[in-house]
Amino acid sequence: MTSLLSVQNLSVFYGAGAQAVEDVSFEVEPGRVTALLGANGAGKSSIMQAVAGLVPSKGKLLFEGEDIGGLPTRERVRRGIVYVPERREIVGDLSVRENLVLGGYQVPSRERQERMDAILELFPEIASKIDRGAWRLSGGEQQMLAIGRGLMSGPRLLLLDEPSLGLAPLLVRRVFERLGAIRGGGDLAIVLVEQNLRMTMRLCDELHFLRGGRIVGYRRAEELQDDAARQQAIDAYLGATPAELEKEHA
Repeated sequence: MTSLLSVQNLSVFYGAGAQAVEDVSFEVEPGRVTALLGANGAGKSSIMQAVAGLVPSKGKLLFEGEDIGGLPTRERVRRGIVYVPERREIVGDLSVRENLVLGGYQVPSRERQERMDAILELFPEIASKIDRGAWRLSGGEQQMLAIGRGLMSGPRLLLLDEPSLGLAPLLVRRVFERLGAIRGGGDLAIVLVEQNLRMTMRLCDELHFLRGGRIVGYRRAEELQDDAARQQAIDAYLGATPAELEKEHA
């Protein structure tokens, strides 16, 4: 199958030559979920931001076979690449409805309403608060709104940066259930950055393990179905126990 996204020898630098990502390569196929797993500071978010066009990078980024490395973020969104950031970054002064409209600003109004209806059906928790200020939503509801806003543009590739961050376990499960419904609905590809290994395993097709800005290992999800295999991968690539990896999200 032809890759939707091909990341080739990607490097990201910050400030005075500080390197966050070094020579990273991976492929993302249509309709599949690719996870980037690693501790804080491993370079996961930097990779996502580089793909979204939010930080400068070196290397090659191919989307549907075309080099997008020189394109601005707006054009990447137009082509179907949408980034849902780690801190959600919803506009608190706007209502839930207005945040969703903002996510679909490039979409014709009739199609935008159809997408909004579908998103509110997927996330009934925010549907009942459609005209409420976004700042009044709970953390889990804000995460649902952030994902819904990302879906409003009709992406081909959804970049999800730690959707479980700061959420209680029940809300984490609820968010990941909805992500499972999203990925089962067509050819949408997802790149998922997470530290919650257990939930990641329920959703992803393949995992790339990162440490110190480099990919240090790769596994298909079916290779990590039992506890022993998961622990072996963690010991080899991350040097932490599952409990340690998930501590922030417990």
